[in-house]
Amino acid sequence: MNSIRIQSKIIGSVKSPNCKFTCLQVLHLLVLFPFFSIKNAAGYSSSALGKLFACHKDMFYRFMNDGNVNWRRITYSVFRQLYSRVSRRTALESDIRCVIIDDTDLPKTGFRTEKIGKVFSHTRMRSILGFKAMFLCFTDGVSQFLLDFSLHGEKGKRSDRPQGLSRKQVEDRYRKDRSEDEHIAKRSSEYFASKIGTAISMLKRSITDGVRFDYLLVDCWFTCSELLKFVASRHFGCHLVGMIKMGRTRYETEHGSRTAPELIRVLQKSGSVKYSRAIGYYTAAVSAKLSGIKVCLFFYRKGRNGNWNALLTSDLKLYAKEAFRLYSRRWVIEVTHKEMKQTLRLGKSQCRDFAGQIAGISLCVLQYNILSYVKRKESYETVGGLFAEITKDSVELSVAERIWLLIVEVINVIAEALNCDAIALTEQVISDDKQIKAVKLAFD
Repeated sequence: MNSIRIQSKIIGSVKSPNCKFTCLQVLHLLVLFPFFSIKNAAGYSSSALGKLFACHKDMFYRFMNDGNVNWRRITYSVFRQLYSRVSRRTALESDIRCVIIDDTDLPKTGFRTEKIGKVFSHTRMRSILGFKAMFLCFTDGVSQFLLDFSLHGEKGKRSDRPQGLSRKQVEDRYRKDRSEDEHIAKRSSEYFASKIGTAISMLKRSITDGVRFDYLLVDCWFTCSELLKFVASRHFGCHLVGMIKMGRTRYETEHGSRTAPELIRVLQKSGSVKYSRAIGYYTAAVSAKLSGIKVCLFFYRKGRNGNWNALLTSDLKLYAKEAFRLYSRRWVIEVTHKEMKQTLRLGKSQCRDFAGQIAGISLCVLQYNILSYVKRKESYETVGGLFAEITKDSVELSVAERIWLLIVEVINVIAEALNCDAIALTEQVISDDKQIKAVKLAFD
């Protein structure tokens, strides 16, 4: 973290007069939490890191609940520094850069968190208590970095049960009066906003920050005319590759205005379906228009009796196998979500304050991006494997610390019984035992 330069003005928060650490120092400590096996601020004081930098847990909670912290600026600042380093040092076989948009469930167990409510989980196919987090991910085919995110809820279908909660559950939620000038106000406005509209805002923000990409990869929930129009209007020449639903959306083709299921039946009858050994799928392609924009539709089926799936792309120069391989890169964001939940406790923040929830996810993003940078630099296979290696040393330190404290306690008891100096006795014990000396060195 010391090699990453973050200007104090970027953070946005002001140092508390009674706090001995600056906001930047507090941020550095928070980023280090998972690498020292610290689950939350409450566990800091008893950790090895807490022995080095003594402070109270309230300092961390106060910083995380501060609505003035500009987490987006912090995230982009760290990303630019990390990616500029890997891009200078690494020669890629392919220079194709992609950004990916996808959301994930963040389940919660308590009803008192600010803005908490029920959201529909497409993985569990039922409503769950929690949030939806939508992420913007950047990948160059070797590494992936998270650029931005937004936190969403759902209003619910019943007016008497807003967000799927009872009146008492709504009343029991944490509330806080906020100024419209705070950065958290923007985050709050995104909570019930359209995901497509928010995704477009994310993309605009990334472009303004200098991020350039060749393809935007999305699943069928985000493939729509709005995103297609946005990508087609960019001056630096990027394209959309997205999965489409085999539903009722009509496409203008040489075969007339037809839905995807209708098109595949036409292509099968005309003998346009071919087997691709390169990807192991039966494929078919057709040129079309969606909302007046020229696109290409690729259809894929695994085996003779498999179900058909389809991709849409605004890049008319792509072939079926190229589009397939490009879209397969979207899987990295699913892996990212899994690794962040398993290793970095994504969505596990216990803060009731909505600003604290944003802070918790932002810290996960920073930690993941740092791990992704080190993974690429050190050639680790997975971020999870790298995390396990990094935390190994801190776990060993914690064990050594416990052993040493036990030794000290025993020596103090003996010194008291023998009426002698405990420090002198400790030095004598250490000098005569190589193993105890090793424990002492590990602790120091």
